[in-house]
Amino acid sequence: MSIPYERRSSAPVIEPVRSRKLAKVPFLELAEGRLQGVVSSGSDVSRVYVSSITAGDHGLSCNTNNNRPCGGLSGAYPCNHLRSLLAEATLQYGAARVARYLKVEVVEGADLITGLHPVAAPNRAAEVFSSFLRHLSYLELPATTDPLPDLQWFPAAGTVR
Repeated sequence: MSIPYERRSSAPVIEPVRSRKLAKVPFLELAEGRLQGVVSSGSDVSRVYVSSITAGDHGLSCNTNNNRPCGGLSGAYPCNHLRSLLAEATLQYGAARVARYLKVEVVEGADLITGLHPVAAPNRAAEVFSSFLRHLSYLELPATTDPLPDLQWFPAAGTVR
């Protein structure tokens, strides 16, 4: 049995649990086994931090857009950028969904950060920033209901090759 949206080249948009501050964390997503995103610098308007937390092992990564390491990330101790990313993800997706994705067990009423057992992770800044830039490019497209070329690799129903 097919769900109607599964027959289209688009998926339904999941409404955010609560509105969040896009100026502080302009981009975040649960993708590629990570909570990942871009966090604005509090001291320099031309700098952003590319931050991620891997699901399962809770690997932490935070670097500037110039690929310099975050000064606040100390091994397995999360910096303020990662804390902001996690807080905004909780607003966007809800604590239960983020906890499930990251495989975090949290005592009811506690903050998600208390359930992390973090380790240092490899630098993922290039991958995350590339995803952010790809999403930004969609804002430049004119409004249309036509399929996007990026999604044309999906086979059409009934097409045999």
